[in-house]
Amino acid sequence: MVEYAFLMDNLQEEREQGITIDTAQTFFKTAQRQYVIIDAPGHVEFVKNMLTGASQAQAAILIVDVAEGVREQTKRHSYLLALLGIKQVIVAINKMDLVGYQEDVFNKIKQELAEFLAGLKVEPKFYIPMVALNGDNVAMASQNMPWYSGPTVLTALDGLQDLDEAQNLALVLPVQEVYKIGDKRYVLGRVEAGEVKPGQTIKVLPSGQTTIVKTVEKFQQADLASAKAGENIGLTTVDPLFIERGNVICQPGKEPMAKSEFSANLFWLHHEPLIKDELLIVKCATQESLGQVIEIKKRFNSSTMEVLEENANQLNFLEAGEVVIKVKQPLVLTKLSELAELGKFVLIKNDNIVAGGIISEL
Repeated sequence: MVEYAFLMDNLQEEREQGITIDTAQTFFKTAQRQYVIIDAPGHVEFVKNMLTGASQAQAAILIVDVAEGVREQTKRHSYLLALLGIKQVIVAINKMDLVGYQEDVFNKIKQELAEFLAGLKVEPKFYIPMVALNGDNVAMASQNMPWYSGPTVLTALDGLQDLDEAQNLALVLPVQEVYKIGDKRYVLGRVEAGEVKPGQTIKVLPSGQTTIVKTVEKFQQADLASAKAGENIGLTTVDPLFIERGNVICQPGKEPMAKSEFSANLFWLHHEPLIKDELLIVKCATQESLGQVIEIKKRFNSSTMEVLEENANQLNFLEAGEVVIKVKQPLVLTKLSELAELGKFVLIKNDNIVAGGIISEL
């Protein structure tokens, strides 16, 4: 018998303690598509690892232990899914064998969680009863739960949509590095939206300079006809502009805004509280600037979404807040709903990530 959890829980400590400590990746494919499954930890002490693991996800499987019910960490992770803007969610209610595969227990958990998720504007595509240890409703339909006629986890995954909307947007390419090799100067980065090709006019933000793309290349693939969203590339330009890490290459006339102040939803990850107006590093894509949280409009319990305080002076460990942030150097930003990569950010203190957030208003 295969223990499915062992495919994801790589560390010996994780297997012994029955929890996930660090993120792990497993690759597989079906007839529908290829997948990268990122297993993110659930324990409260490893929320930062979970946030890191989920930050690039296009979909999420929220796993609930049916014997424990909807607990604090389930609600907190639900909030993080909402914070990250992950719209495609599957709820897997696990360990159904511990409650005798009872339908009424499944329905009770489903109803409780659905009511909480509705408040976060998260609408799961499926609720699936399963036993991961035995494979019930993982890849094959369970014989132990004849009352359930929905998809297995694998079938539900295959039913999700590929999120390729970014390819239909205007070009956005945050610059990661600039290298000179021989007589060529390569600008490296990941195309986050749109398409780039030789002969195309581009604008570099925040300077506002424009030039024309000369070549588009990948490792051991020179002179590409184009590159689309999701591809890591190097490009050269006709003009020798000064371009550096943190610049954003975009399409003239359709460029995002460079802003010095913005509103955001923030999740505080550090044991020491965030104090209003303290200096932190704000990092969005490859951009960085010193900045401050100049206003904490509301302070929330991230598990219950109860408003703890308005016009607060600090955020405590694992609390969420509606905040206003001001940066010293303007950053090229969008709202999360417009483009994820420029709509989310982290705060850094003493080289540690202490918060994650999404931009709500510019």
